[in-house]
Amino acid sequence: MAEALKTPLPFPIAGSQPKQRPTLDAEQQKKYDWLLEQVKGWAEIPSTQGKAGPLTDSEKFWLTKECLLRYLRATKWNQQEAEKRLLKTLTWRREYGVDDLTADHISPENETGKQILLGYDKEGRPCHYLNPGRQNTEASPRQVQHLVFMVERVIDIMPPGQETLALLINFKQSKSRSNTSPGIGLAREVLDILQHHYPERLGKALIINMPWVVTAFFKLITPFIDPHTREKLKFNEDMSQYVPTEQMWSEFSSGKLAFEYDHSQYWPALQELCKTRREARWQKWVAGGKHIGESEDFLAGATTAGVGSATEKTAAAPVAEAKTAEITTSEAAPAVAAN
Repeated sequence: MAEALKTPLPFPIAGSQPKQRPTLDAEQQKKYDWLLEQVKGWAEIPSTQGKAGPLTDSEKFWLTKECLLRYLRATKWNQQEAEKRLLKTLTWRREYGVDDLTADHISPENETGKQILLGYDKEGRPCHYLNPGRQNTEASPRQVQHLVFMVERVIDIMPPGQETLALLINFKQSKSRSNTSPGIGLAREVLDILQHHYPERLGKALIINMPWVVTAFFKLITPFIDPHTREKLKFNEDMSQYVPTEQMWSEFSSGKLAFEYDHSQYWPALQELCKTRREARWQKWVAGGKHIGESEDFLAGATTAGVGSATEKTAAAPVAEAKTAEITTSEAAPAVAAN
């Protein structure tokens, strides 16, 4: 019998491909162009906690073309509302300290493997497992920080062309944990963060082993979930419809991937994988001219030209590689601040 895997899978299987991004129509392009110019003109990010100030390089890096489009889609293409929400998210990221959350600080929360990033679904979405039965800590702000930290790491490992994740929740009870439903207050805080500050990031939510108390819990929180998100929820189905069995954990639905959570091996391996991917994107961003509204496909290496290039030509690749080689350690540092 093959030894169980104890580290994250770096890539989806060959047949798991993201759907092609939809082309913007003339009106959508006009609204995107307006929003991009507004963002470029921001003089200061507001804060009531003494953290106001101009955009940092790491915030400009975060403000990709696809990021702006996610907020436009989330506001049904209301560009003024999208701008307000983007500003609120940047304020929240500063005040919450998203980039200051470290692996060492979060590590105790994940010692039992209650959150795992493992494999990819049939559209190349990273699979983010939540295992409430492995809960090992009492309710605290760090539990919410744990989820935020892990969502950020999911984003780090998204393959080119993919900007959403697959959330796989297993409410199976354990010997030490019979009540696997979170408190209403904690659930509402998490939902608020995900809906307002990570819009258009959920691709699928696959949920299994729901006891009656959890079913009742979901009925209680359903009013707080927007209709578009509710359509992505799948309960107690054969999840091989959505995730290849060879990349789905054997403890989940019909998965065949033998995986054993060993915190001493998994946690550092995950951080190294994420750091490598994030730093590569950062270097591409610096080499491309540090543009607000940069293409995530360019940052992921799926295209050889960024927004600063007039055309996408293969010949541009050596130039970008030469620029990347000149990047100093200090320039790369902001991209790995979370580790």
